[in-house]
Amino acid sequence: MAQFVVRNIAGSIKEQLQRRARRHGRSMEEEVREILRNAVAEDHQPAGGLGTEISALFATAGLTSDIPELRGYTLQPATFEK
Repeated sequence: MAQFVVRNIAGSIKEQLQRRARRHGRSMEEEVREILRNAVAEDHQPAGGLGTEISALFATAGLTSDIPELRGYTLQPATFEK
């Protein structure tokens, strides 16, 4: 197994890690390993498309009706006049 050392961690961060480890019933070292495992696992989760991301942003906005999809429509480029 690989090992590495992290230097210059603020005392408050170390204390928060210790409290978090106690809450989860682990050593601080095991808590850091779990945090790293979770951080790396997030990289493997596929990101949603733009529509999914926009939908998530407005999920609690109170819209109750469906919005029709715009598939099949021909897009026209914008024109700008001087």
